[in-house]
Amino acid sequence: MLSIHTFTFNPFQENTYIISNEQQECWIVDPGMSNTAEENELVRFIEEHRLIPQAIINTHAHIDHILGIDFIAGKYGIPFYLHETEMPILNNAGNTARMFGFQYEGVKTPAQFIADGRPFALKDDQLQILFVPGHSPGSIAFYYPEGNWVISGDALFSGSIGRTDLLMGDFDTLIRSIRTQLLPLPGETRVYSGHGPATTIAAEKSGNPFLV
Repeated sequence: MLSIHTFTFNPFQENTYIISNEQQECWIVDPGMSNTAEENELVRFIEEHRLIPQAIINTHAHIDHILGIDFIAGKYGIPFYLHETEMPILNNAGNTARMFGFQYEGVKTPAQFIADGRPFALKDDQLQILFVPGHSPGSIAFYYPEGNWVISGDALFSGSIGRTDLLMGDFDTLIRSIRTQLLPLPGETRVYSGHGPATTIAAEKSGNPFLV
């Protein structure tokens, strides 16, 4: 059975997640640490819980979700995964950073690829990969039916949806992704978003102004 723990990092208030199994192995989702204090917070949690990092897995590659990739990959010697169609966003990270007023050289750790529609194995557990483009071209969500939760990245938020005015974003595509991939999940499914508090599928079906 997988457990999930949430951190909130960087000036964008991005949610980074650690998923761990009963064997103390863990996967870091969307590492967004932007300074030494945030890096130390994540490492301290890993060490205090005696976790063994296995991989970095990203919902997408916008700047606020990738700031900690090289640190984590270098410290633990683990691979970094994302959807292949997200590579233009990853490669444009330096330009995006400048748009927000800061310098960033980009991710140096080579990416490996997650395919939508194929389960991603976390040892004896599996995450279902849901393809949810629109916020970015290769956005994916990680669904764990046994635990009744989904990590939606920046596709779906509590009471809102991801912005679509960045490179290769598209509003109609995002709405279609949410309606076909996320809203059909059981209503009690807990949604862990890229920003803000957790919500449920039922709450977003009934109250999200972009979807009702």
